[in-house]
Amino acid sequence: MAEFVPLQSDDLGVQLAVIAVYLVVALAVGLLAYRVTSREAEDYYLAGRSMGTVVLLFTTFATLLSAFTFFGGPDLAFTAGPEWILVMGLMDGILFAILWYVVGYRQWLVGRTHGYVTLGEMLGDRFGSTGLRALVAGISLFWLFPYVMLQQMGAGEALVGLTNGVVPYWAGAALITVFMIVYVVLAGLRGVAWTDTIQGLFMLTVTWAAVAWVLVSVGGPEAATSALAETNPEFLALGGGEGSFDLLTLGGGGLYSAKWMLSTAVTIAFGVAMFPQINQRFFVADSERVLKRSFTLWPVLVVLLFVPAFMLGSWAKGLGVTVPEGGNVVPALLNEYTPVWFAALVVAGAMAAMMSSSDSMLLSGSSYLTRDLYRPLVAPDASSQREGWVARAGVVGFAVVAFVASLFRPGTLVEVGDTAFGGYAQLALPVIVALYWPQTNRNGMVAGLVGSQAFYLGHVFGPLPTTYLGWDFALYGMLIGLVLTVGVSAVTSPTADENAARFTDGLRAD
Repeated sequence: MAEFVPLQSDDLGVQLAVIAVYLVVALAVGLLAYRVTSREAEDYYLAGRSMGTVVLLFTTFATLLSAFTFFGGPDLAFTAGPEWILVMGLMDGILFAILWYVVGYRQWLVGRTHGYVTLGEMLGDRFGSTGLRALVAGISLFWLFPYVMLQQMGAGEALVGLTNGVVPYWAGAALITVFMIVYVVLAGLRGVAWTDTIQGLFMLTVTWAAVAWVLVSVGGPEAATSALAETNPEFLALGGGEGSFDLLTLGGGGLYSAKWMLSTAVTIAFGVAMFPQINQRFFVADSERVLKRSFTLWPVLVVLLFVPAFMLGSWAKGLGVTVPEGGNVVPALLNEYTPVWFAALVVAGAMAAMMSSSDSMLLSGSSYLTRDLYRPLVAPDASSQREGWVARAGVVGFAVVAFVASLFRPGTLVEVGDTAFGGYAQLALPVIVALYWPQTNRNGMVAGLVGSQAFYLGHVFGPLPTTYLGWDFALYGMLIGLVLTVGVSAVTSPTADENAARFTDGLRAD
């Protein structure tokens, strides 16, 4: 077991200096992007729909991999074993790549034709309904709030763990809040995408360097795994430390039961496809070739990050790492086995993950607020320039309210993140039906969205079971949304047929 060594003031100075330098470099990229971004709303939100393969791939990658990934996942592996890799690193790497094609390619086709910026704008036009447009935006903003809060919680916990509690939780949460406000207000999607590309490469590099450094320090992967086998042998068998199971028969129990793993993989993958900051990236590819290359390469990038990050959490358990109260396992592990400057560098990489998510979330949230609520309901004749400034004001307000909520810490990183994923997953099947079934109508969409959300919210906030026959309640909510969308559409009169025909025309590739 590694001996706990109190942090020295000089070490604290080094750590904070490394993080500060990183933030300054990222801000400089944002300022450069500000100089080449017009004040037009489409350029601010979608970077002129001009992204190439590398930038699109890495901005999606860095945007998705947040505090939930970098700290929540390793913490879960530290507690219950490394099988989480199967859920996120393999299942969701492949499932989301498939959904990127199923949902993203069709959205790109109609977005290119009709100039859509948001999911709500696309569906509202498809069904000729401002109310549906506002409903989609309202649902999206509701579930965006806990995920923005998750990034602030992650930053606060990261600095607590890195500095052994010298820097308080609220200071880390405040730091990332101020940074993401300044960055998003200045940069727009072009700056976000440029920085995401740098941050994505940075995250991969420092994570693998951290694995190498820790393993060299403890005597190699065999020594680290042997230590885990001695302290927690159940971690090396499927079942999450509470019993094993057979993947083929879907039997067994424990935290990592097969039904739990499959439920989580499905809800996360479908939820990710509906995240505003991810879903909007379906509109921004420069060409069909760029889009297809990006989702083909996606599973490779996911595995390259998730496997080392979650193994660090598992190995830390066997090495007897002590995690400070309110902190996370990765900073604690690095403080014990790597130099202070390197531990700070890795935490800067983790904060890069959080900032890459939070800046994109705020940018997408502001577009939903202005394009789907402010413009159609409040100021239909607003200019693009005015819309852009309203969006920036929305960024500030949303981030500040989320920061205040984060101070109350309403659950662990995994709990908060999983709740948001499940909420967004309820949107997915009605949207897919709308993209592929011409007979879908407004009544069916509203019924599917409202029914599935009501079922999900009742289980999140009410005293209802979390599973039925071993399957997570979020899956049942998704099925309710599918049945209601198809069933109500089938038994009610079609609406806005002329819009449906125009929408279908947009689905024709070149």
